Amino acid sequence: MILLELFLTFLKIGAFTFGGGYAMLPLIQEEVAAHGWLDSAALVNFVAVSESTPGPFAINIATYVGTETGGIPGALCATLGVVLPSFVIILLVAKGYEKFRNSKIVRGCMTGLKPAVVGLIGASVLSVGQTVFFPDGLLSVAFTGTAIWISLAIFAVCAVFTFRKIHPILVICLSAALGIAAGYAGLLG
Repeated sequence: MILLELFLTFLKIGAFTFGGGYAMLPLIQEEVAAHGWLDSAALVNFVAVSESTPGPFAINIATYVGTETGGIPGALCATLGVVLPSFVIILLVAKGYEKFRNSKIVRGCMTGLKPAVVGLIGASVLSVGQTVFFPDGLLSVAFTGTAIWISLAIFAVCAVFTFRKIHPILVICLSAALGIAAGYAGLLG
């Protein structure tokens, strides 16, 4: 039963989310929480791991959730579920794209999807940011803990490096090193 549930859940996520893994994140969070498969903290931790590992983000998340809930068969079902809609859609689009490329309807659809994707990615940023920076709510932290200031400093340094076009691998390594150093220094809760 869990295998079918994993497959159908990730099939729905794959079918109704456009824009890649980050656009899928709000729906993944909602579905995983609704089924009680993982809590928000575990999912956010895996988002960080997923960023550091090779492969598409959505596939990494689906595989992880599937493994945690149904072992290797669960990983296969969740991964197949999230990939299958894109695979079928790409086959259909590739088959008919040349014929309909200049269609006003197709151009309008693409124009309408762009802001929706940006909105979904923005929602992911806010959701993950809230879980990382304010896990107990904004008012409970009130910017008094050391951990929040260290996290914000790491975020600021990484943001500056990103805008200065420092290679993403260096940014990831730096943020991991800073987090490890702060953890060993006992500055993070």
